[in-house]
Amino acid sequence: MDKRIVIPGDFLSDDVKKAGEGTFIREGKVYANLYGLVNEKNKIRVVPISGKYFPSAGDLIIATVSEITYSNWIMDIKSPYEGLLHISEYPRRIESDEMMKYLNVGDSVLVMVKEVSPSMKIELTMRDSRLKPITNGRLIEVTPSKVPRIIGRGGSMISMLKNATKCNIFVGQNGVIWITGKEKGVNKAIETIHLIDTQAHTNGLTERISKFLKGNETSEVDHKSPDILNELLD
Repeated sequence: MDKRIVIPGDFLSDDVKKAGEGTFIREGKVYANLYGLVNEKNKIRVVPISGKYFPSAGDLIIATVSEITYSNWIMDIKSPYEGLLHISEYPRRIESDEMMKYLNVGDSVLVMVKEVSPSMKIELTMRDSRLKPITNGRLIEVTPSKVPRIIGRGGSMISMLKNATKCNIFVGQNGVIWITGKEKGVNKAIETIHLIDTQAHTNGLTERISKFLKGNETSEVDHKSPDILNELLD
């Protein structure tokens, strides 16, 4: 069933056993408790819309395999909607019985949003030399709406952060960030990104972040880190 937008008080079901997060029960009926999208996969849940990532074709994101079907990897893309990576969109030809050998549940991947249908079917692709499974480094999450502030105008903020921490950093449009480098630098990068995330709405942020990073030397970047991080941010 396609997900639909509801507001508090909208009727959802007569089956109280299906009531999940974001709902309430009154007189034996289930109602929406907040403004969001209805998800009826198992129980009825209302996923809040505020602050969520809504994909657009061409977005570069980090997704995690949540389920495997006969011909699709179903992906958690940190959105009210799931992403579908069809077996034909993997970088090499594989058979359906080999899918788990290449991407298993829990694996994270750099993917591109290929297409978004009017009914919000999200098709993903890895058919690009830059896109591949993530096998090292650290992943963190930020509020998707703060992504432009973390990148900065013309990439200024992320460039400053990469130079100061000697880390490779890829910021997915869905708010998932991949960081590789030496441990000290990675920890500093994570600390700084969280600072940007919480203070993105304030004035003088760039200057404060610059001062925060100064005087904190880090080891050289791990040369085994994938070049894709720099390529995607150029």
